[in-house]
Amino acid sequence: MATAISTTTAIELDERRLTVLQREPVEAPRSANEGADPVLEASRLADSDVPDGGYGWVVVASCAILAWWTIGTSYSWGIVQGALVQEGLSTPAVLSFVGALGPTLLAAVAILNSRIMRIIGVRYTGMLGISLIGIAEILASFAVKSVPGLFITEGLLLGLGFGLSFIVTSSIPAQYFSKKRGLANGVVFAGGGFGGAALSLALDPLIRNSGPAWAFRVLGLATITTGLPAAWFLKERTTLRKGGFVEWRLFKDPSFVFVLIAGAIGTFPLLVPPFFLPLFANAIGLSSAAGAGLLAGFNFSSAIGRIVSGLLCDKIGPLNALFLALTLAAVSMLAVWPVSTTLAPLAVFSVVNGMANGGFFSTMPTVVGNCFGSARVTVAMGMIVTSWSGGYLLGAPIAGYLLDAYGGKDGGFQAYRPAMFYAGSLALGAAGFVELVRFRANRNFFARI
Repeated sequence: MATAISTTTAIELDERRLTVLQREPVEAPRSANEGADPVLEASRLADSDVPDGGYGWVVVASCAILAWWTIGTSYSWGIVQGALVQEGLSTPAVLSFVGALGPTLLAAVAILNSRIMRIIGVRYTGMLGISLIGIAEILASFAVKSVPGLFITEGLLLGLGFGLSFIVTSSIPAQYFSKKRGLANGVVFAGGGFGGAALSLALDPLIRNSGPAWAFRVLGLATITTGLPAAWFLKERTTLRKGGFVEWRLFKDPSFVFVLIAGAIGTFPLLVPPFFLPLFANAIGLSSAAGAGLLAGFNFSSAIGRIVSGLLCDKIGPLNALFLALTLAAVSMLAVWPVSTTLAPLAVFSVVNGMANGGFFSTMPTVVGNCFGSARVTVAMGMIVTSWSGGYLLGAPIAGYLLDAYGGKDGGFQAYRPAMFYAGSLALGAAGFVELVRFRANRNFFARI
């Protein structure tokens, strides 16, 4: 194999650096030792050569299909949970643990999965992940009468598949986009929102007509038949950067620490609305079909929010977009949901919170890529996503235990209010940490950052 050797003069290198500075769409937070950070400098040089399109849109489409099953399956769990609660299998608190275990493992093994992806490549990582998701769903169909069985299939095995798929969808688009990075990530994660909406609408009649077991089987087969071809089209544009499991020097940067803390806190409230909307709808006298429709609206709005937030990342800056998403989520849970005692205000809450919820996912990879370097986005995202483990594991179950403590699912809509205030307060706290990062970079409130 022939090896091409190129030389670059100092003048050419200076011109490339000038081009990078001219094309940089937003200002990135700068730490005290950023000038000595070769990875960040290499990222800026690499970003000057990205195609901002081309085969990148094929990668985006493939990642969107993986996100459809990775995020959409998780966000439609509320339909399955509601049906299993009605059948008397267990309480909402216990079943929300089942639904939360998958996303928890997605986060807990993120650092390991980033290493696996660097070893076997994005294509085979995606194919392995989507296969595990499909197999877990099929096996769960034989465990619908067993809570331990659901923990193993819908929790453990599904979570391992989620983790492999998510690390691909959250890191590879950054290799193909720079100026349009926010839009690309928005489209990818919109796939998860549309998936959640479609699955929410499909699962309710499927469960009512055929039962949870067949619903799981159909879900598993559909995942494998559509996800495997999509994963096959994934490929790296550049060689993935080698390195350890953790890049410890990032912890010396307060901006990285604040982003990590914001994500760790912000994931606690994320799954509360999609897990409990169907049950809350029933508590205010709405039918299961209405609950499914509200959850579908939440997920559809989440998809729109992911695209809008992606565009906002490119227009006003990723940190501004992330702060806006978390603040909107907090306000909707603190001010709108507690007074949503009829269909109309509850529908408004579903739309507003869904858009804000989706914005968190689509902005975070752009924040990491822009602020800490696209060359290290795989490792950095792995570290940040790992910090989400506690929120995914405990966020929705804490809401379930608060519900049980204040009257349970039969205690009326008032029993849900402590869970609403708990979730909204944490979202507001996460927004505060994002604002700290933003003001460290630029105290001008209107700066694009």
